[in-house]
Amino acid sequence: MSEQRTKKDYALIALKGMAMGAADVVPGVSGGTIAFITGIYDELLGSLKKIGPEAVVVLFKQGIPAAWKHVNGNFLAALFVGVLLSIKTFAGIVGYCLEHYPLLVWGFFSGLILASVVQLYRHETHWKWLDLVPFLCGVAFVVAIAMAKPAHLPGHNWVLFLGGFVAICAMILPGISGSFILLLVGLYPVFLAAINEFNIIALGAFAAGCACGLMVFSRILSWLLARFRRTTFATLLGFLVGSLYVTWPWKVVNEFVINRHGEQIAISSSNVLPNVYTASTGNTSLWAMVVFCAIIGLFLVLFVELLAKKMKAS
Repeated sequence: MSEQRTKKDYALIALKGMAMGAADVVPGVSGGTIAFITGIYDELLGSLKKIGPEAVVVLFKQGIPAAWKHVNGNFLAALFVGVLLSIKTFAGIVGYCLEHYPLLVWGFFSGLILASVVQLYRHETHWKWLDLVPFLCGVAFVVAIAMAKPAHLPGHNWVLFLGGFVAICAMILPGISGSFILLLVGLYPVFLAAINEFNIIALGAFAAGCACGLMVFSRILSWLLARFRRTTFATLLGFLVGSLYVTWPWKVVNEFVINRHGEQIAISSSNVLPNVYTASTGNTSLWAMVVFCAIIGLFLVLFVELLAKKMKAS
């Protein structure tokens, strides 16, 4: 596939990577969801799975070009360049929008996820009633994570390594946010501080954990999709539906912490109806605008899917 791609194709892949990176820094939104929405999820898993002992054997026997082709290096390089660029740059825009227009942003994200639910449901055509069990388990798992009380782990390098290992596993799962996992274990502020201060050692420890997690979990997930595809899809569908609980725009903060900049960071909140939100916070619910943003997100995904099908047909 990579041999047939043009520079324009790789630029589009990098843009998809930027969208994944922007999503990954927002607690509650998964980069895996964006990968699934944009149609690169299967190729991402397949490429990550090839990174391992087989790639090393190809490297020593056939050289760097063959090993690069074996792991679909052009695709992975374009994608992760986009992810890294986004985490350092575009993610700031998302953060600004979340700070000043949170209801609209969460509405947009909800529309994206709702569209991906439709997409994933249509991806499998032979659903059975027994698939409700893994589906409901997936919903319950994500909601339970969302309602869990955050812990406070120390920001040591070995802890960042473990945090990266677990977070990256969540990041490639649609519906489970890696940054939300970091928030739950108290490492999210440490991770953001390391990015802002460009702490090479801390970022290196986190990146090493991410690399190990990708190599291990991509194999597990690929094996599950190969052996138990419908059950795995039902669970992933549950993850996505459960994540709608996380991205519900109208929330009342129950508990927060003060970061080193004196800003309030919510660590516990409850979903409420728009009228309750207005009564509790004194802010307008903007429900019409939120619904409009959700519709934009919904149709954006469906438009991208339609466009991808036309490009594939041509």
